[in-house]
This record gives sequence, C-alpha cells and structure tokens, in this order.
Amino acid sequence: MSEAAAPAPAGTGAVRFVSGLGLATLLLLAGIMLAFSVGRFPVSLADLGLALWSRLVGQPSGLAPAAEAVIFNIRGPRVIAAILCGAALAVAGAAFQGLFRNPLVSPDILGASSGAALGAVIGIYFSLGIFGIQSLAFAGGLLAVALVYLIGSAVRSGDAVLVLVLTGVVIGSLLGAGVGLMKYLADPYNQLPAMTFWLLGSLSGTDRSDLLPLFGPVLAGTLVLFALRWRMNVMSLPEEEARSLGLATGRLRIAIVAAATLVTAASVAAAGVIGWVGLIVPHLARFIVGPDFGRLIPTAAIMGGGYLLLIDTLARSAAQVEIPLGILTAVIGTPFFIWLLVNARKSWT
Repeated sequence: MSEAAAPAPAGTGAVRFVSGLGLATLLLLAGIMLAFSVGRFPVSLADLGLALWSRLVGQPSGLAPAAEAVIFNIRGPRVIAAILCGAALAVAGAAFQGLFRNPLVSPDILGASSGAALGAVIGIYFSLGIFGIQSLAFAGGLLAVALVYLIGSAVRSGDAVLVLVLTGVVIGSLLGAGVGLMKYLADPYNQLPAMTFWLLGSLSGTDRSDLLPLFGPVLAGTLVLFALRWRMNVMSLPEEEARSLGLATGRLRIAIVAAATLVTAASVAAAGVIGWVGLIVPHLARFIVGPDFGRLIPTAAIMGGGYLLLIDTLARSAAQVEIPLGILTAVIGTPFFIWLLVNARKSWT
C-alpha cells in the first residue's frame, strides 16, 4: 500500500476536532473582545472583566454608571443576540445541507425566512409593537415550513427530497410576493423604511427582553439536532441506503426540518433576514472538522456565533450610520459562493 493510500491514524479525527473547535472558540472570543472594545463608548478588556466579576460576586465594580449601562444594557445584549443568531443560522444550514445532500442549500430553502419576513411586515403594517412583530415573524417562519411540508408530503410522485425543495422554492416565491404587496401598500414615510430596514437585517434595537425568546428556541432546536447527530450522518446517504440501515427516514426528516426551522425562525424574528451565514459557516466548519455531525454541529455553532458577531461589530463601526447585516454578509458571501460553484463544477467533470 502506498503512503498516499495509507489510512489515517486512529486519533487524527479527534485531534482535528479539538483543533477545529479550539479555532472556532478563538474566533468567538476575539469577536467578543472586539465587540466590547469598538464603538463610540469603548470598553477596555480590564473594565469588562471587572464588571463581569463584580456582577458575579455581587459587589460594586467601581466603574462609571455609563460604562456599566453600556456593558449590561446596550452592548451586552447585542453581543449575546449576535452569537445566538449566528449559531442558529450555522446549525440550521449544516442540518439542511446534510439532509438535502446539497452543499448549496441554506436555512431559507423551505421558506422559513420568507414566512418570517411576511409576518414581520404585516406586524409593521398594522403598527404593532416589537413583541408583536417578532411574534408574527416567528409564527410566519414556522407556518411557512409547515405548509411546504404538508404540500410536499401530499405529492407522492418523484423523489421526496426534490419535491420538498421545489415546494419550498414555490411557496417562498409566493410569500415574497406577499412581502412585496405589503411594502406597496405601506406608508412610504414611516412603515416602508421600517420594513426595508428590518428585511435587511439588524441587531441595533436588541435589549435584554429579546434574549429569552431567542435563547429558548435556539437552545432547544440545537440540542435536538445534536441528539440526532448520528442519524443525520446516515440521512446524508441516499434514501434507499438510509432505509436499509433501519432508519424511519420520513419521521426523522420531519424532526430535522422542525428543529432547523425552529432555530431559523427564532433568528429571523430577532434580527431580520440575514443571508449567507447558513451557507458559508457550515462549509468552513466542515472543511476544518469534517462531515461528521457530532463534530460539525458544535463547531458550526461556535464559529457561526463568532462570525456574525464580527459582522455586527463591523456593521456598527465601519461608517457613520449602521450598515444592515444582510448587506455585509452578501458582500462577503458572494465571492465565497462563486468559489464554491467553481469547485463544485470541477468535481462534476
């Protein structure tokens, strides 16, 4: 046997996972430190550590009240929300890419983002508060995917995965038309700018009250996907092979779609429509730790949180006005997508 064909040492996978997880953690820690240090009111790492330690032990920190307000009421909730949203989109993207066996799939493939967007613009149109807008966005994302799955399940002919994807494209297009209609009917001076800003993605209005509705669904959906990690490895095989190994592919597909949709809808409800994170980060994590979902899911979650946190820091500090997150992720994601297409084309020939 040649040296090139020799099997890898038994511990190579574990070393690769530990190294990849460490790299993702460093990215996250760097994002946290940069997020607190950059801004109109910069917070030094020493002040941040002192404030966190004082809050932990229940003693006064000695910092100025303005510094504590920035850490705990303004920048802190935004940092946590960015980490949760990035982790949610990355985990959902990894799950959908494995489920549909397609490297170009993103979390909005089944219409979750379109449904959440329609729910949000309806809430803005009827001048609801932030809680009402986020609730309609969350419900809209879940209902959109439920509708896609019901229609896809009713179509018995052809490949089940292909039918589900095509149904998601059709329903997503219909929901996008609904978003366009609501924007056309909206007040152009008040409601339309709010709709446009929300649809481009932003964490500027995040406060502590937004964290619990975001944390619960993201944690629950991620834990479900991690619990199904070895079954998701099998689901990456062709349908017939997965069934021959004893998996109930229909029920398992519903569980994976439901969990991935839950985290996607929660993220879109909290931060608006943010593209590319669920496409780019799973590929980077897969390149570092491999395709095994037991290693891919935690690595993608940590890396996604750090990535979106860095993007959010850039969005609020690169210009005099805050840049929407969707614009920055598209600017960074487009070159990566082109690179991905080129390499996919090479693998076809």
